[in-house]
Amino acid sequence: MRPLGQLEAKVMACLWERPSSATVRDVLETLQSSRDVAYTTVMTVLDNLHGKGFVAREKDGRAYRYRALLSREQHTAGLIEDVLAQSPDRGAVLMNFVEQMSESDLAELRSALTHLERGMP
Repeated sequence: MRPLGQLEAKVMACLWERPSSATVRDVLETLQSSRDVAYTTVMTVLDNLHGKGFVAREKDGRAYRYRALLSREQHTAGLIEDVLAQSPDRGAVLMNFVEQMSESDLAELRSALTHLERGMP
């Protein structure tokens, strides 16, 4: 899983937060509330994200509508998998990671493992 650049991450966050697909203009309006960015810049970033396989697009009149192909959680899990793959001792990496987790995160992990063991999503 390829990590996202700073602006790519902000554009993806806009798509992840929307219940449906978005046009370049939709993303631009969301981004402009916190930073000054040009329409063509957002269009280029979305085109690049499409080329990298992060978003799908469909024609809507003269424009495209974009939607994320993976959820934020799926993307993050892919990044974690890439980090784990860099070590010959995945167990040691996981143990060090778990040792650094907060109590609330440990409770979430236990709950997730229980759901997996029971065959629940």
